[in-house]
Amino acid sequence: MTPKSYFPAVNETVLSYAPGSSERASLQAEIIRQSKGVQEIPVVINGQRYSSDKTSSVAMPHRLSQQIARLNLASSGQVKQAISAATSAHKDWSQWSFEERAQVFLRAADLLAGPWRQKLNAATMLGQSKTCYQAEIDSACELIDFLRFNVAFAEQIYRDQPVSSPGIRNSLEYRPLEGFVYAATPFNFTAIGGNLATAPAIMGNTVIWKPASTAALSNYLFMEVLEEAGLPPGVINFVPGDAASISDQLIAHPDFAGLHFTGSTAVFDSLWLASAKNLHSYRSYPRLVGETGGKDFVLAHPSADVASLCVALVRGAFEYQGQKCSAASRAYIPASLWSELKPRLLDSVASIAMGDVSDFENFMGAVIDAKAFKRIAGYIDQARLSDSADILCGGMCDESEGYFVSPTIIQVRDPRYITMQEEIFGPVLSLYVYDDGDWESILELVDTTSPYGLTGSIFARDRAAVHEVQARLRYAAGNFYVNDKPTGAVVGQQPFGGARRSGTNDKAGSCLNLLRWVSPRTVKETFVPPTDFRYPFMD
Repeated sequence: MTPKSYFPAVNETVLSYAPGSSERASLQAEIIRQSKGVQEIPVVINGQRYSSDKTSSVAMPHRLSQQIARLNLASSGQVKQAISAATSAHKDWSQWSFEERAQVFLRAADLLAGPWRQKLNAATMLGQSKTCYQAEIDSACELIDFLRFNVAFAEQIYRDQPVSSPGIRNSLEYRPLEGFVYAATPFNFTAIGGNLATAPAIMGNTVIWKPASTAALSNYLFMEVLEEAGLPPGVINFVPGDAASISDQLIAHPDFAGLHFTGSTAVFDSLWLASAKNLHSYRSYPRLVGETGGKDFVLAHPSADVASLCVALVRGAFEYQGQKCSAASRAYIPASLWSELKPRLLDSVASIAMGDVSDFENFMGAVIDAKAFKRIAGYIDQARLSDSADILCGGMCDESEGYFVSPTIIQVRDPRYITMQEEIFGPVLSLYVYDDGDWESILELVDTTSPYGLTGSIFARDRAAVHEVQARLRYAAGNFYVNDKPTGAVVGQQPFGGARRSGTNDKAGSCLNLLRWVSPRTVKETFVPPTDFRYPFMD
């Protein structure tokens, strides 16, 4: 019989923000409040706020003329302070009981579900250009879920103990890692930022958190939530700044014990290589956990339902401007369905409203910054000039007021055209129309076109086709969806992560991730030790 959990978790309810709802009114008021000021974002080390000689301005991606925050960029000396704070705090925090640590993060979840909900949502909308619904499922619900479910998963881990035989007691002690964990977090999900910093801390580790500058506002507010919840100073140190210099300094330190990373494959590669060069100086082999790129597919079988396929393509490709590592970015459509799907798909995209996310009628906002805008525009321009591709809709790129890229669909004649292979990370869907008789070769094409293996989906009413695709594309996606878009993993329901060039597949939102942040010790106690070295066979 499974023991009763003291920390059961259920998924946070997603609020609708329908006209006339109380949550809509409170969020709109908070958006106005935050839009009127400029938030000072400090470096936070050992619970103390620090300014810096170097600062950067944070503006709304959809309203570039409006600054919302001034970000202090940590100096080399402040990074060194953060290392000292984390190593010092480790001595006490690692000795706290799990129940004591759990209360901090459960209280943070309750604060976020209550008085802090719209503060985080508004900051995510304004700083990262998310619509109210995308912010709600991210900075409210998913982040709350990570906190509550990770506590429940941790309890499950601690309960897992070895068998003891008569006269002996065996136990596993789930020790935190010996050193600090470096959490390097992305812009696109406030929840990922919060989870990468807190998951190791729940298991007794101390953390140095470097947020993406473009997500620093929402991430800093979450740091304040943790402090209000009772997180001791030094357990998580908030260190925004230049990613390369901070990473170099942290990974070169002998007490570097782990990396919790979400970002590009190229950056993760560089961090892995840097840690390899320093292996001789570390106290123990560091744990490297990374979720990186994706080139996520939607494969339609001739038996697919066209209406549901269309919705999955539109939502999967264009929600949050395609800036999800799980976004649908390549699709394979049978010729027998294309004549019905094409007008429905183009009509749906034509109806998408794009603009300031403070206007709740908009489905899309702006892409995150000038670098992203230039990269996405480059792929679109290349397709416009190519003999291997046609732009069916969209293709507009306008940075006069914000970094706006219209939802774009590219039909390719070459199934290995560049936009079918490379991660664009923007509102661009490339699709290939195949002959129904080429089904077998299409499966091979889907599997081998991209180096990634993050998410993918199959649309089919033919169950045999679903079974075949699951078997043939077993390693093409770490999160695989049947008759659904390849985005929207829910904590506790669809543990998230992919392999191949998409990362280490340590499954955020499950026990598997938390196990990476402990170093178990086996303890055997013998109640009545023998007093004679001889064995009975020797008589």
